[in-house]
Amino acid sequence: MQHWDILLSNQVNKKAFIEILLSGEVTGELAIFNNQKGILFSDIAIEKFIEKEYQYDSVEASPDSHRQLRTFSSGERKKEFLKYCINQKPDFIIFDNPFDHLDQASRVILAESLKDLTEDIAIIQLVNRVTDVLSFVENKAQIKDNTFELHPISKIIDTQFKTLNTAGIPKALEPHSFHESVLIKMENVSVSYEDRKIVDNISWTIKQGEFWQLIGPNGSGKSTILSLITGDNPKGFGQNLFLFGRKKGTGESVWDIKKQIGIFTTSMTDLFQKSHTLEQMILSGFFDSIGLYIEPTTHQKQIVTQWLEVIEMTALRKKRFIDLSIGQQRVALIVRAVLKHPPLLILDEPVEGLDDENVDLVIQLINTIKQETNVSILYVSHRIEAGLAPTSVFELLPTPTGSIGQIKH
Repeated sequence: MQHWDILLSNQVNKKAFIEILLSGEVTGELAIFNNQKGILFSDIAIEKFIEKEYQYDSVEASPDSHRQLRTFSSGERKKEFLKYCINQKPDFIIFDNPFDHLDQASRVILAESLKDLTEDIAIIQLVNRVTDVLSFVENKAQIKDNTFELHPISKIIDTQFKTLNTAGIPKALEPHSFHESVLIKMENVSVSYEDRKIVDNISWTIKQGEFWQLIGPNGSGKSTILSLITGDNPKGFGQNLFLFGRKKGTGESVWDIKKQIGIFTTSMTDLFQKSHTLEQMILSGFFDSIGLYIEPTTHQKQIVTQWLEVIEMTALRKKRFIDLSIGQQRVALIVRAVLKHPPLLILDEPVEGLDDENVDLVIQLINTIKQETNVSILYVSHRIEAGLAPTSVFELLPTPTGSIGQIKH
């Protein structure tokens, strides 16, 4: 039985590669899997499964618990779905970035499960980061392009990644209306859903120019905290929650809050599926719209031109956003979020699914924003990235009565 760990660059059409593996049409060393039954373990496969159970009101993945997959936390979902995959009695399982979106403890548990699994079933792990390669898997290779040719992995580690041209970050078009030093203040804020406390007595202040990382295990309430900060969570009413100088529920509109925040989430990539060019997509950040419906001013265009020089994507300005690599898309979306130098920039797992080269690019961009602007950054991720230096970390620690907050400097 052969096990493989394959490192993929973001240039590779992973979907096509997985289809070839599952349809038994692969050439070269992986051809040993051609006459075997395979199954895919991935975030997308889990999402599809959740939709199916919901649509047919069925319980398939976890019949013992009588619970649908969507009722579990992300770490537990992976555990239950893995059991389901094993029960299908496949010859091999393809694991597509199985460690994404998992906290450190869940990663260790999953790695142990995979190690045990290799006794009975062949595994092919597809990853984008060198750190996710499993030590106990003997066959290791990397794929750099859509020829799907296997190369030895060692050559990538010392690669010099390209450096951003960070000298020319454009100034904001117009100064911000908000000038106080405290952006966000929570005093003993708690949130419950149906008798279950999610967060308990959270006190946290975010000031201008600070760089925070928000961490905490899966299900500890990070999304709840973010929704309070963005003004989207009605549970903020009647609590000591101050957003940009105003207490939540004193007549501010959600729009007033959103004007002060630039936000990046990985799901935003799906919004730009039409034929917008890279340049149009970044320009739309001035108008907070998904397409470009207003003719931008000459000055706005100049600012975007300067940003494209910073991220070294000037040559791609007329290229369709959907035709860019995943790393280029992320960098462009972060630029779009920071275009107006908002007081607060929220980056929600910006490097998940990226390869090491693109992670490096995104981290350089974040560090540059930190050094060259007065924008406060709130970076949400389980991973502690080597090149990233937040000034403080806010950690959510689960307890039986909801998560409490702990500040680390």
